[in-house]
Amino acid sequence: MAVAKFDTLVQQLKYRVLKEVAKDYWDGTLNEKINDIPKVIAPGPKASMRCCVYKERAIAADRVKLALGGDKNNPNLLEVIEAACDECPFGGITVTSDCRGCLAHRCAQACRLNCITFGDDLRAHINKDKCVNCGLCMKACQFGAIINRRRPCEASCKIGAIHARADGITEIDEEKCTRCGQCSYACPFGAIMDKSYITQCIDIIKGAEGGKNYKAYMIVAPSISSQFHYAKLGQVITGIKALGFTDVIEAALGADMVALNEAKDLAEEGFCTSSCCPAFVRYVKTAFPELAEKVSNNLSPMAAIAKYIKQIDPSAKTVFVGPCIAKKMEVTRPDSAPFVDCVITFEELQALIDARGIDLPSLEEKPLDNASYFGRIFARSGGLSDAVKQALKEQNIDFEVKPVACSGLDQCKNALMQAKRGVLPGNFIEGMACPGGCIGGPCCLTHEVRDAASVDKYGHESKETTMLGAVNTVMADPKIASTK
Repeated sequence: MAVAKFDTLVQQLKYRVLKEVAKDYWDGTLNEKINDIPKVIAPGPKASMRCCVYKERAIAADRVKLALGGDKNNPNLLEVIEAACDECPFGGITVTSDCRGCLAHRCAQACRLNCITFGDDLRAHINKDKCVNCGLCMKACQFGAIINRRRPCEASCKIGAIHARADGITEIDEEKCTRCGQCSYACPFGAIMDKSYITQCIDIIKGAEGGKNYKAYMIVAPSISSQFHYAKLGQVITGIKALGFTDVIEAALGADMVALNEAKDLAEEGFCTSSCCPAFVRYVKTAFPELAEKVSNNLSPMAAIAKYIKQIDPSAKTVFVGPCIAKKMEVTRPDSAPFVDCVITFEELQALIDARGIDLPSLEEKPLDNASYFGRIFARSGGLSDAVKQALKEQNIDFEVKPVACSGLDQCKNALMQAKRGVLPGNFIEGMACPGGCIGGPCCLTHEVRDAASVDKYGHESKETTMLGAVNTVMADPKIASTK
């Protein structure tokens, strides 16, 4: 497989482990081959990624454990692979050797806590016992000699859920963590990884093929349109069916259903926040409990369409695939658990496809014709807000929505703080934990280009021009909710 399918070599390493686990599990040989996988990943004799091949294999072994579900005693979906953590410096605001010992001392003048002093060398020194890392001195320095030295994982976490233990290893604060997973992509050493349920997905496929008298449905997130750039979307759909899934359904159809209901709720309540992003919902409930009742009571698009599938086919098994780690948390919630049987990521789907030797570019295309334009654009920031506006219009509801679309938890925090104080310039918060929306999810195959244009293009390809049209078409003929 070409590295070009992923942005980084860290993703490539993660994929290789997932692929080996999936291949051996599918073949029924995992138990006898499990100890050989680290040697496949790090064949030696020389190390290519770490100080020695033995450390490479130890880290690979930890990755295998996470590929099989990880530590059952750890409630978080994200785990730190301690052997892989390089103990990056946690320095905060730091004066570098570039300090010129100038006369202006703008840095000291900017510091409101009087943290900065000057030694015999005339250079600035920061009292770390007093410094709060506000960054004012850094902005004031005309030489750029003061920097904010932060670990990549810490910098990616906008809510302060990551810190260093006494031994320097990164630790995740369970109470604060929203499972957004941005830290897992940010870590350049691949030391933070999400637990995988790829074997559970394989069990569902095997059961459907093995005469257990149920059909397996894969529900694809709208952000699939910004993935798998080396093949056409229709070929990806064919590839998913080749894995053994009976049908492929768009979560965007669930988004149509959710937007229609959310518009009604908003008009009745006058103010609410979205409920589509599980990381955002967890953040509201943990950091802003006084606003928890303002979170929409609607299911997420994933759960809404899964519920509909099981109403049509009660014996069905549903697997959701998307860019999101937090969806693996959502599937354990009481409101979603009865409807979604398994969640995997785009990275894991790629591993499954390649484990079965499926060459996507060589396949015929299968159409995906379930949802409207507005359901499909949920994948990008602002898409949900546009859909709610359209839903009000389609249902002739006289209410002016003033949305505040938040891209990333830092923007979510600002909007929630304003709502808490009663000064929010809007009446609907669209909360997306990932930058750019779901197209910026941590388990995308590609992150460097958050391709909102491809999402809109995908939306315009829909044969349904309205959300009501998409939902009513399916309701009138349930068989329409499948690929042809």
